Amino acid sequence: MPRGFYELQLLILAGVCFFSLLVERYVARRAKKSPSTKETADDRLENGGGGKASSAALAALTWKYLLVYGIVMGADWLQGPYVYTLYREQYQFPERMVAVFFVTGFLSAGLAAPMVGAWADEHGRRKMCLIFCLTYAISCVCIMIPSMPILLFGRVLGGFSTSILFSAFESWLISSANNVSLPSADLSTIMGRATLINGLVATAAGVVSNQLVSTTRNFVAPFAASGVLLLLAWLVIRNTWTENFGRQGSPTEKDIFQVRRLGVAWNIVRRDPLLLVLGLTQTCFEGSMYLFVFLWVPSLQEHTIYHILPFGYIFSGFMISMMLGSLLYTAIVSFHQRVSSRPGADSSLTLHAKLSSLVCAVSALALASSVVSHDERVRFWAFCLFEACVGMYYPVQGTLRGTLISDEHRATLSSLFRVPLNIFVVVSLLTGVSSARTGVLSASALMLSFSSLMTGAIIVNRSEQHVLSSQRH
Repeated sequence: MPRGFYELQLLILAGVCFFSLLVERYVARRAKKSPSTKETADDRLENGGGGKASSAALAALTWKYLLVYGIVMGADWLQGPYVYTLYREQYQFPERMVAVFFVTGFLSAGLAAPMVGAWADEHGRRKMCLIFCLTYAISCVCIMIPSMPILLFGRVLGGFSTSILFSAFESWLISSANNVSLPSADLSTIMGRATLINGLVATAAGVVSNQLVSTTRNFVAPFAASGVLLLLAWLVIRNTWTENFGRQGSPTEKDIFQVRRLGVAWNIVRRDPLLLVLGLTQTCFEGSMYLFVFLWVPSLQEHTIYHILPFGYIFSGFMISMMLGSLLYTAIVSFHQRVSSRPGADSSLTLHAKLSSLVCAVSALALASSVVSHDERVRFWAFCLFEACVGMYYPVQGTLRGTLISDEHRATLSSLFRVPLNIFVVVSLLTGVSSARTGVLSASALMLSFSSLMTGAIIVNRSEQHVLSSQRH
């Protein structure tokens, strides 16, 4: 296969993405021109309040969040293309040891996740985001030192930081949106834009990391650049964000490991089937996504004639695919706003539940396709389809969490859901990566199929019943 294949696919995907962006902008303008409709209870966040946020407040919040989000995700994505390759090719660790490094990170994330969420709710989401920037920057320094104890310590810090990244930042946004009475439709738009920004910076990060490695002939260069971005994010958060909390404990409480708060959060989840399914979806999808991070490189190398593929360009292709998924989500939400006043139209909750079920089903199909095909090009496009689903997943799941989880326990519950997620990833990685690669991807496809069915059977069904009940009354 010509070496220029991936460069060509990157150009094709970029062209499709640009065209899709124009279409999405057209749909969004049409939605704004349509008459505004009265928002139902299901279309508003649980604690969102009654007033509509002013355009100035909406613009300010969007700018504050997306600027920081773009910087921290850029720092994270700079590392993405070369984590596996750094350990395997430059440091010459066997694949089993590389798996141990990944497992260490996921174990750290799994153990830290419940406490991180509780600390964020009690001591402040902004404070935890500042801590994230520092700990993740230190982990970047550690990965540049080829000493096993230091590398393992870096993975521990990286796992801890990841728990903050995927709980405290979203919780800060949702709580800030509640403070200005932002409707769920506008919050969904911000989350869709965040995923689009994520795709843009990730695409750029793939190209930049590829160029850094090509220029320096060293796989650690992207990690140094990532550390610089994290320090920049720390400065921006410190100077532009205000603090928000969940329910704060009394000053006399001494519960460092947040056992009481976690117990309350678990009881809330245990009594609510909707939250159980929400947690199941997070475990299945994000678990599959993290396994994909480890497996995409060896899966493509398995049937290629080249020793080293252009990983930065391949990664950028994946990220453009994620952007396409984000654009599709934003277009769907904009179209839904236009037709939401019509009889029989889905509520926002029902729409997002259906999208969640669809995303899991298509993701399962994509992973299954990569398993049954031994053609490198088919695998690449199957992985691109999976990344498009990732682009839809984050705003869909974020909106569902914003609707179904109360503000006082939002970060705690989001982090609690990450415990089974990390257990799933660790067990999968410990099964013997090389020999069980096909089995791991197949198991991920099956779990995503199950999650799709459960979301359709419980969240979609329950939300539709609630809408019918509201209409009768």
